[in-house]
Amino acid sequence: MTDPGILNRRLIVEEPVETPDGAGGVIRSFAAGATLWASVMPLSAREILDAAQLGMVLSHRIVVRAGPALSVRHRLREGGRIFRIASVRPRDARETFLEIAAEERPQ
Repeated sequence: MTDPGILNRRLIVEEPVETPDGAGGVIRSFAAGATLWASVMPLSAREILDAAQLGMVLSHRIVVRAGPALSVRHRLREGGRIFRIASVRPRDARETFLEIAAEERPQ
């Protein structure tokens, strides 16, 4: 059972919006959706080499109440922090809470 008291952070669900670019492709942006109470627990950090730049990827486990349909196409935002969803699964047998594996690339 998950204690609802641990949900002490407010995250905004961002949904992908794709707009035609006129050349046969699309431009992807994100639109704000629901606001959720969540628990964000850091798990690990690793360095990456992305486009000849060193960077860091932080892994997090995020717990939210079940409700909105979340998928790997969505992302979560807290102020300037963006959490990209890697997976979503029920946390308990009653499916009251969802556990989200997410990655963050600090700016």
